[in-house]
Amino acid sequence: MRVLNTSTFQLEYFIRYPPDHYAILSHTWDVEEITFDDIHKPHAKSMAGYSKVERCCQQALQDGFQYVWIDTCCIDKRSSAELSEAINSMYEWYWNAEKCYTYLADVTDEDVETIWQGEFPRSRWFTRGWTLQELLAPAVVEFYNSDWQSLGTKSTHLELVADITGIDISVLAYRENIKKACIAQKFSWASTRVTTREEDIAYCLLGLVGVNMPLLYGEGRKAFLRLQLEIIRTTNDHTLFVW
Repeated sequence: MRVLNTSTFQLEYFIRYPPDHYAILSHTWDVEEITFDDIHKPHAKSMAGYSKVERCCQQALQDGFQYVWIDTCCIDKRSSAELSEAINSMYEWYWNAEKCYTYLADVTDEDVETIWQGEFPRSRWFTRGWTLQELLAPAVVEFYNSDWQSLGTKSTHLELVADITGIDISVLAYRENIKKACIAQKFSWASTRVTTREEDIAYCLLGLVGVNMPLLYGEGRKAFLRLQLEIIRTTNDHTLFVW
């Protein structure tokens, strides 16, 4: 697992996990994201995505975390093997993170008491496929607006998040209940979400349904069929057939 040192701004690699607790970022991709190739180059600071990485590190450091994992710069996506390993491990990485910083770039709300009236419920973050596991897996999910002001946590906004996502409060409040949910229920949580790449609507569910499989970008809709076949092969959950 490659992580970003919040003090030195250097990437560090560990065979399993960092020796200390780590934080993790959840966000939606925008223009000029800082990639693995960019992070240590002089031009990085002039890129639009640099501020997000910098502010995330600052918040993590303030909260006492030496390391933070950010998908855009901690995965070398030029390596198909590394990308495949990362995507198959991602759910576990979010599950084991001490805290997940959820950055809502399209939300300017500041008043925590009235966010249900503002941009929060309409944030793009709630519509994306990848952010489903990022909402469910971490023990602590803290929301931040576009200026990195805290909007509270998943726990403090359970009813609102349940209303936005259609996910039962019992699942949002106690993540162990994710394991008790059937495949059909998990698929229903993702049914209104979208991904940029067609294959990713299958790949983003791998950890949630407990399946590990290789990535084949370019296979299109066949990715979801492969996911279904792998679920049939490895589980006894027949609710897949009623989906």
